[in-house]
Order: sequence, then C-alpha cells, then structure tokens
Amino acid sequence: MNEDRKAYLGTGWSFPPTFERQAKQVRLVSAEEDIHQSLQILLTTRLRERVMQPSYGCDLTDLVFEAVTPTVASNIKEKIRSAILYHESRIRINRLDLSLDEQLEGRVLIELDYTIISTNSRFNVVYPFYVQEGSGALLPVPSPS
Repeated sequence: MNEDRKAYLGTGWSFPPTFERQAKQVRLVSAEEDIHQSLQILLTTRLRERVMQPSYGCDLTDLVFEAVTPTVASNIKEKIRSAILYHESRIRINRLDLSLDEQLEGRVLIELDYTIISTNSRFNVVYPFYVQEGSGALLPVPSPS
C-alpha cells in the first residue's frame, strides 16, 4: 500500500500508554490500530473531561441506569454518530447497532462497522456499554439450605 495514504491514518501513543523500558520511549500505534484505539478513547471519554478540548467525547454516562427503551437506544446511537462525525474524520460509519447481552443483564453491546475513508478498508468495533453498573450478575449465588 502507498505510504502516503497510510500517513493520513496517523500515529499516536498506544492506549493505555505503554512505555518500552529498553528503548526508553512510549509505544506507538499507527494506521488502523491507531483509529481503533482512538474510537475506544472517544467512546469512553466524557464531555468536558479534557480541559483543552471540552467538546471531545461521547457522553454516554448520563444514560447509566436507564431502561433500554427504543428512545434510549436511539439517543445512544445519535451520541455516537455525532462524536464520530466531529472527532474522527478518518472513518465513515456503515452500520451502528445496539444489542442487549443476554448473559449479563445491564450490558448493551455497541456494534460499529466502519470504513477508513483514505484506504476504503472496512473494520468493526464491539464496545460494551454498561447501563447498570452494579448489576447482580457478579454477586455470589447463595447456596441452597
């Protein structure tokens, strides 16, 4: 692939930041991996969390503990679409779906299928969003008496 096209995809610190002791430098990620990690950061950042970029992020935290109704699902999708539109210009969304995880109550899987514009390559991300942070799924089951 043409290196000029790959240069547009960017290079940045890995997330979470990892330091390579031998080389005395921060581990960097490039191209598709940089975009994937940038999406993870965008989806987990609250609005006004970054001091120098208060509009950066996808504020899903106000939807925690909400019942997942069609209105809430639509709201989640719209927040994600807007955040990507304004902060991740390297991709185009092909499909954005939400699905409830049947095994752990309170978890919504956000499935994002996207195309990297400069290379026309398709990728996907599945991001778990917990609408009920303290569900009883992880509590010990009492033994029968």
